[in-house]
Amino acid sequence: MKNLLSLLLLLTLVFTLSGCTTEVEEESLAGTFVGYSWKGESTGVELADASQKIETILTLDEDGVITDASILFWKLSDGSWYTRQDGTARISVDLNVDPMPATPGTDYAKRTSMFDVDTHDMMSLYAVAVGADGTVGLLIVEPITRYQFELKLAPDYDYSTLISDVTVDGTTDGFIPTVRTSSSGLIKPNAWTELADKDLFSISYFDHVMSDAGVFEGIDGTSTVKDLLMAAGVTFTMDSPDEISVMYGRHSLGGWQGNYDAIAAYLIGKNVSEVTSLVDWSIERWAGGVNDENFFGIDLEAGATKTAQDSLDGIAGATVRMSRESTSFQRALVAAGILTEEDVIKGRF
Repeated sequence: MKNLLSLLLLLTLVFTLSGCTTEVEEESLAGTFVGYSWKGESTGVELADASQKIETILTLDEDGVITDASILFWKLSDGSWYTRQDGTARISVDLNVDPMPATPGTDYAKRTSMFDVDTHDMMSLYAVAVGADGTVGLLIVEPITRYQFELKLAPDYDYSTLISDVTVDGTTDGFIPTVRTSSSGLIKPNAWTELADKDLFSISYFDHVMSDAGVFEGIDGTSTVKDLLMAAGVTFTMDSPDEISVMYGRHSLGGWQGNYDAIAAYLIGKNVSEVTSLVDWSIERWAGGVNDENFFGIDLEAGATKTAQDSLDGIAGATVRMSRESTSFQRALVAAGILTEEDVIKGRF
């Protein structure tokens, strides 16, 4: 009997405990997590063997809110890694040189430039100089063709000229496309006559990125050449530009560094349970570009695109093509345990 009573008491205790609800602490998400995307993954290249990679570093609090973020675009050169967003530059100019238009298209060949540029980051670059005699040299990398356009102005130039009246088709006294800074431009002219009747701010609709932010904010075809030069840092005494040695910077969001800073600013404060990609893959024309192995832009359905091109209008706050950046972000979430590798859409690098 004594044993039976003991057993009954034990069973009563078990049932009582099992009927109670105990509060279970949720696992903290706090920590720093790293993810990568890399060039050549779609053809079987391993991360350790890649020559280009994007690294996303996220710091989360215990609830999964992003408190810090950085995105780095790494490139390998002569056995050493450097970041593509390194904005330092060595630029010189010879104002005695007359710029000559490059040969566009499949037989591309650069031509004569006033400027000698050495930098890792040509994206959104501009440079300007004014000689002792008042000659002006201006360089602007146009973001859609990715050509380096140069304008040389004589000392007696009329600076009240509207930008809309300054040609970009390689003719004398206009902006001369001298060097192609990247072969991945959205517009790839086969002849400069294709840009007839355009100005530097109207080559493409997407040139609004130059007017929307940065040093050229508010500048467009209705602005004067003087407005443009002053925005670039030139000062005037009456209507004559003051002598300056070469000055340079980045327009729009500020080159690669500016774009990646914009992505980080977008992410900070977001909860990773709600933001699990930098690209909305439910959009049909992008979703149609994702194959059965979750690679984007490799096997394309009709109407699909190779890149999340609306990024020019500000996906995640930036103006870069976003699919590869999204991959490295998603892999940081894999490291944090939010996603699995099977969830990752591998963007076009």
